[in-house]
Amino acid sequence: MIPPHRSWLYVPADRPDRVRKALASEADAVILDLEDAVAPANKDAARRTVLDTLAEGHEVYVRINDPNGPHGAEDVRALAAAAAAPAGVRIPKCEDVEELRRVADELGVPVLPVIESALGVENAWALATAHPLVAGISLGEADLSADLRATGDEVLAWPRSRIVVAARAAGLPSPVQSVWTAVKDLDGLRRDTLAARRRGFFGRSVIHPAQIPVVHEACAPDPEETAWARSVLDRVSESGDAAWIDHTGRFVDKAIVERARWLVAIADGAHAEKGQKP
Repeated sequence: MIPPHRSWLYVPADRPDRVRKALASEADAVILDLEDAVAPANKDAARRTVLDTLAEGHEVYVRINDPNGPHGAEDVRALAAAAAAPAGVRIPKCEDVEELRRVADELGVPVLPVIESALGVENAWALATAHPLVAGISLGEADLSADLRATGDEVLAWPRSRIVVAARAAGLPSPVQSVWTAVKDLDGLRRDTLAARRRGFFGRSVIHPAQIPVVHEACAPDPEETAWARSVLDRVSESGDAAWIDHTGRFVDKAIVERARWLVAIADGAHAEKGQKP
């Protein structure tokens, strides 16, 4: 199980200098990007940087190219033969269940399908349950909007809900929100990330270190709610009650207990990322 990372920092894999900076950043997870951020002429160099970074023992994720194309096929071959494995692999342009299964079998590491087309959205449940190594699904909103031939945020409302429902129905973590491309608009990033949390997302892909603290702040659970969640789990561990009324007058049953576990996992995960004791 991949932990509930708050920030997923994309870095072009053909820029070793930026890779080093990303690894030293406050990001919870670093994604070495072989796809959109790398020009075709630089794919081989980017792939070598990924393999070198893995060989050095760094825990990183990798976004490969579309496995249906020549660059993606080479990415899969290189990672499958690597001496050290990535923490997980983001697979773009996911639509076909059999293709996803083939890639997961070949890589043998957690895979994270990125859904970027109308057909991918329609197949969200099938992709989420395609293979035991599927560790989460997410949207690529810019490409999806282009495929839908639509503009405006409202067109994404249903696909976002579809991805959240498919992920949770499959027992996967809450989806990671797509990149906020207006890098300098940090207030907009904060508002949008908070809204995404209310819609059922957790964590966000980022493309600049300045976005990281904003996303971490937006993902932080409320201290009072976390304290309540810990009290719920203490009651469960002590008495094993199936349902009860807590000290605030709130009815607590199995579903509420599961939410409490999620809140505590987020809070403890944030401490762990900082190297602090929960």
